[in-house]
Amino acid sequence: MSDTLYSEIPSLDLADFTSGDAEKKLQFVADLGNAYQNIGFVAIKNHGLSDELTKKLYATVQKFFSLPDDVKLQYEKKELAGQRGYISKGREKAKGRNTGDLKEFYHVGQPPEDQLPEYPDNIWPHEVAEFKEYTTEAYKTLEAAGIQMLRAIALHLGLDEYYFDDKVKKGNSILRQIHYFPIENPDEIPEDAVRAAEHGDINLITLLMGASADGLQVLRRDGEWIPITALPDQIVVNVGDMLDRLTNHKLKSTIHRVVNPPRDQMGTSRYSIPFFMHPRSSMDLTCLDSCISEDNPKRYEDMTAGEFLDERLKEIGLKS
Repeated sequence: MSDTLYSEIPSLDLADFTSGDAEKKLQFVADLGNAYQNIGFVAIKNHGLSDELTKKLYATVQKFFSLPDDVKLQYEKKELAGQRGYISKGREKAKGRNTGDLKEFYHVGQPPEDQLPEYPDNIWPHEVAEFKEYTTEAYKTLEAAGIQMLRAIALHLGLDEYYFDDKVKKGNSILRQIHYFPIENPDEIPEDAVRAAEHGDINLITLLMGASADGLQVLRRDGEWIPITALPDQIVVNVGDMLDRLTNHKLKSTIHRVVNPPRDQMGTSRYSIPFFMHPRSSMDLTCLDSCISEDNPKRYEDMTAGEFLDERLKEIGLKS
């Protein structure tokens, strides 16, 4: 492992891993492992999402969030702890904070044919007819890319290439459509309120479609915040806390945040669509023996993915 301090996140081509060229595949695994041990983020091209689908999905998401609040609230089911449907403004807060984030969002899980009985049904807004079609297509596309990324991660860790396949098949993955809503009068919000306070993601990996505005930053090992930027044909893929636990912090779930825009731009919206790749609730997150050593003693207590998710949902205010 190098001690690279990246000034920007590395860019990789997923086609190098999937093309059948053994040399390119090995290089992809090496480059990915190095990035994930250093900064926890990469930008990926050839991920399967078309420009057309991306544009249609963002247009659909904007249409939903422009609906009146009382209409959107019909799709908020608080008994689901934010796992499906609409989650209203300020309801989620970062772990360790009391102030809610300046965002509202919508959660979609597995389509019916891949849904396990333990997970709730999806909730679809009747007012936006195309919401279900484009969201489901994006979900399946990002899940397929995520499986390839996890295969590369497995090889980097010295595991069987398909180690994660059965653990994420019909898993609890979620597509989150976020609206960082306009703030017309910044003086009326809490002084410490931000679009998304610094946090690590709960899941194995996150695949982020290009956001509609700047603001995403990652905390580098030396304490510097650096902007996350990706080209239009790239998605950003980062390590989540579950993968960090499994690898005993060998792969880093890097802290990141979405900062507020300059004061004169607070009245504008920002949209973002991350895919949170979760395994089945039954997956054992006990640290891999190969990631425990004298230099890196075991950091985390044993628990399943479901237990860890439950704990974190309470910490971020979505579950009581």
